[in-house]
Amino acid sequence: MSKILIVEDEEDILDLLEYTLSTDGYEVDTFLDTKGVEETLKKKDYDLILMDRNLPSIEGSLFIQKLRDKGFKTPVIYITAKDNIDDILAGFERGADDYITKPFNLDELKARIKAVIQRTKKEIKILSHKDIVFNLDSRQVLIDNKEINLTHLEKDLLLEFMKNINKVLTRDVLLNNVWKDSFDKQEKTVNVAVKRLKEKIDPSNEKNYIKTIRGEGYMFC
Repeated sequence: MSKILIVEDEEDILDLLEYTLSTDGYEVDTFLDTKGVEETLKKKDYDLILMDRNLPSIEGSLFIQKLRDKGFKTPVIYITAKDNIDDILAGFERGADDYITKPFNLDELKARIKAVIQRTKKEIKILSHKDIVFNLDSRQVLIDNKEINLTHLEKDLLLEFMKNINKVLTRDVLLNNVWKDSFDKQEKTVNVAVKRLKEKIDPSNEKNYIKTIRGEGYMFC
């Protein structure tokens, strides 16, 4: 099921979009403004953002541009009354994957949504959870928008955890999936690596990303 996040300050349009897209089988989350959007994107992966440009707190395309600068690559369709050529060009320069003006035809919008998701789904290479962002292309890891210096092994270990959020991973599973053909495949190797990773991503030990499940292994949550 594809996931869509909608930011639209006109409640009647927001309700219409939510109802229409939910009926078509999409999972939809909605916002009347950009407050809370970035935090939500850190916790949940979306296939598409539908973004109004005329918002109370910030112009929508400027908000998207800021997200792009922080490494978020979620595809965006702007839905806006700004319909002159300069506005449209500015929208594409600020991260738009498509642009549709109000008033819009619902069937056309649904067709554009389907086309953008199909075109970009394989291109999304960002994993995010809470305040951690993992860029799969550059293998850059950001926490609270600050780059964290991890070794190659630590990045592989973090990636395995981020692909299995809230799942218990035994030491054997981690050895097979992270260490693979390495000769250094011992349970104590996992323990040391997890300890070092925890120290780097949570030095104050306040966020508790990785929990030790006694007698079983570890859980990333």
